[in-house]
Amino acid sequence: MEASSSFLMTLGAACLLVSWVLLMITSWRAEFTWGMVSLLLPPVSYCYALFRLDQAGSSVAFAALGWLLIWLGW
Repeated sequence: MEASSSFLMTLGAACLLVSWVLLMITSWRAEFTWGMVSLLLPPVSYCYALFRLDQAGSSVAFAALGWLLIWLGW
């Protein structure tokens, strides 16, 4: 694996982690139950974020950026 590829994949993973943390904060502010769901089942919480783009738009944007960076690094 080249250095640029590993750098892009690391940045992508970091963006995904940041998006998950932002989504947990947003979910817990909205409702305790969704906060627990986002902690225990992160893929389900992204479905919640797609329906609440007004509140969780930044976390979805970070997740899309993370997946794009991982794809570019692949």
